[in-house]
Amino acid sequence: MAEDADERAKSPVPAVTRAAALLDLVSSEPDHLSLTDLAERLALAKSSVHALTGTMVGDGLLQRTSRQTFIVGPRVMRWATSFSERSDVATEFARIWDDGTVRLQGATITLSMREGNDVVYIGARNSENTPWFNFRVGMRLPMAFTATGHAFMSRMSDAEIRYLFRAGLPDPLTRSSPRRLAEVLDLVAQTRERGYSLDLEYVSDGMVCFGAPVLGAANKVVAGIAVSLPAAERSAETDQRVVTTLIRMARTISERLGAVLEGQTGTDLAAKP
Repeated sequence: MAEDADERAKSPVPAVTRAAALLDLVSSEPDHLSLTDLAERLALAKSSVHALTGTMVGDGLLQRTSRQTFIVGPRVMRWATSFSERSDVATEFARIWDDGTVRLQGATITLSMREGNDVVYIGARNSENTPWFNFRVGMRLPMAFTATGHAFMSRMSDAEIRYLFRAGLPDPLTRSSPRRLAEVLDLVAQTRERGYSLDLEYVSDGMVCFGAPVLGAANKVVAGIAVSLPAAERSAETDQRVVTTLIRMARTISERLGAVLEGQTGTDLAAKP
């Protein structure tokens, strides 16, 4: 116990360390530990734990029960759900290589999630055909320009999109990047209509990307999947092959996550809001 107290004292942000330790205790013994119990387990003054639990209850990290014990609050459960979705979708993304779902030689395939007005990449299989641009896990790109960003927005209303970009669009990444919100709204409308999105060198000169949303058990978007290839390699035959595989990947992952899809062409993935 003294050792734990010493470690907390060395922490650059001891309040965060204490809060994490407190959540660990409550999650391991929900509705069992009183304020006195927590103070004893954490080797802290009861007044300090009282202040800490009060703040955490106010922030939705804890809930106080009628027995004056504690359970994990709804805010933590939202974080847990987000983590679970991210882990599950990343696992299914990796699995499609093992079960033969993907047959796209020379294409880069990525998986991303939305965070604010950005997309964050959580999976990437880069191709040698676009050596000038490699996607990395953890990379962030503006939602306004990416194929998966447009796929996410295809499940939103125009009013929601206008609100997200009420401060304006980010700086363009290429000479082809949309400059006005009206352009983005038009691209999203096209995505809803055809069932997949298309980035025509909006992120990188010489690279095009096709995107589709991945849906979870509540038929809500949890991720986006994209296929990227050199713009010079595009043809009607290539586009059809890429889109067919993209939609199959998006549907496969969505169904494995519990989504119920009715259509067969992908328009159910990019449905009008």
